[in-house]
Parts: sequence; structure tokens; C-alpha cells
Amino acid sequence: MTTTPEAGLGAMIRTWRNRLPPSAAALPVGPARRAVGLRREELAELAGVSVDYVVRLEQGRATTPSAQVVASLARALQLSTAERDHLYRLAHLVPPADGAISGHIPPGVHRVLTRLGDVAVAVFAADWQLIWWNRSWAALLGDPSGVPPQLRNFARERFPVGAGPVRLGLWPVTELDRDATDAAVVSDLRRATGRFPHDTRLAELIRVLSAGNQRFAELWANGTVAAHREDHKTIEHPSVGTVTVDCDVLTDGDSDLKIVIMTAVPGSADETKLQLAAIAGQPDPTNSSHTRR
Repeated sequence: MTTTPEAGLGAMIRTWRNRLPPSAAALPVGPARRAVGLRREELAELAGVSVDYVVRLEQGRATTPSAQVVASLARALQLSTAERDHLYRLAHLVPPADGAISGHIPPGVHRVLTRLGDVAVAVFAADWQLIWWNRSWAALLGDPSGVPPQLRNFARERFPVGAGPVRLGLWPVTELDRDATDAAVVSDLRRATGRFPHDTRLAELIRVLSAGNQRFAELWANGTVAAHREDHKTIEHPSVGTVTVDCDVLTDGDSDLKIVIMTAVPGSADETKLQLAAIAGQPDPTNSSHTRR
């Protein structure tokens, strides 16, 4: 694709960054702030890439970002579907095809998510690929950004394959009924195969888990089709202690995005602990007492 410098990849990223107010991304706006839109550092944090890489993209020194980086930038910049597809083409990539699982969060949904305040919330794609989380989620469960993007999948965490299991959170988490949660996740994945029968990423996930995890293979053989809607979890948080939360899963439209929200009973000690965890921020995972068991 040949474009003028003003319409190239770097220029468009800079234009979209400058138009997005920090309030739209739930970022604080201090009195000394000069930038109207997002700073490069803020875009880098939201997209999960380095500041240096954002600089190189905008300056035209990096011109071929991966599809995962492009998807992350599109979410961070809250692009429309047409703008997201344009960003893919500027990066010399084919936009996601119709009928494939989407990791795109519509701008309207993104605005709602950023207005949830201190509520711990994350968004998963139809195949349980983690695509977005807020600071409260990271403060409650541990920051998932240390996991390679292609492995940030809740099903991979539930049904580990190989010697190095995927861990999206840093702290120990248990469910009221682990077997029921396992069955619900597998049933939900089977439902996804009916909605997205030609999605290669989903097919590969099913293949890997079926071949590498006996528990998954047994549940998959049952053929149950259902959606995973709610759960109850207990988190051993290193700063505030044991926290019990309700985990509700909301689904967004045809893309089947899963919006996962962690809340506690109003007025309870668990609600106070949730608030304290959000205020305290992310504990230092290098502390040996914070290591997930």
C-alpha cells in the first residue's frame, strides 16, 4: 500500500492518539497536563508495548507491527471497525475476516468499561483469549502483561499443557465448584465452535488442549453446549488477605465478547478488601511471599 506521509501508519497512529482524551481511557487529568490526547507513554501502557516502539511506529522507523500489536493498538485507541481495518492495511496485514473471532472492542463498549471505576473487569474474546483488563483487575489478580499475548487464554490456564502452565493471575484463586467451572468453560468453547466454525485460532486451541490435557479431552467428549455466565471465586491476595468475589460474565453482541466483572457483596468485608486492593495497586510480584502457589 502506497500512502502519503500524512496518511501513513505512523501519522495515523499519532492522529488517533491525539484525538482520544485521557478521560475516555479512564486516565487522570492533572492541572499541569498540556497534551489534549493520549501521551505516547499512556498509549504504550494501554496497548502493552514499549514506549520506544510507539515512538518508532510514529516516526516511521517501524512499519510492520504484528497482528497482535495492531489489535492491541486498535483497542487502546478505541478505533471503529473501519478504522481498525484501515490500521491493519497500513501495517500490510489482512484485516480480520468476517466469521472469525474478533478481539475488537467497540468504542461504545470501551467507554462503558472505563466508567466502571474501581470495579475489577476484563474482556475475553469468544475463545477466552484475554484482550483487555483494567487496573483494578491487575491489582486484584496480578498483572497479566507478563504473559506472552498469544498465551493469554483462560482455557489454557484452566487446562495446562506441558511443563510450563499459563497463569493469567499471580495470586492463588479457587472456585466454589472447580469441576463445574471446568465443565462450563469447555461447554462454552464448544458453543463458540458453532458460532465460529472456520476460525483457525479456535480450532488450534481445541486441538492443543484435546491432545495435551486429559481433563479437557474428557469434558470435550461429553458434547455439552452451554455458556459460562457466573462463578464464585476466592483470591488469596498478598496485601489484603482472602477475598471472596462474585464473578459475572456478560456477553456483547455478535462478536461474543465476554465481559468478566468481579464484585463483592455490598457492605461486606470482602467489598472493603476489594476497595483496598484497588487503592493499593499492584503488589510487587518479585516478593517471595507474593508468588502464586
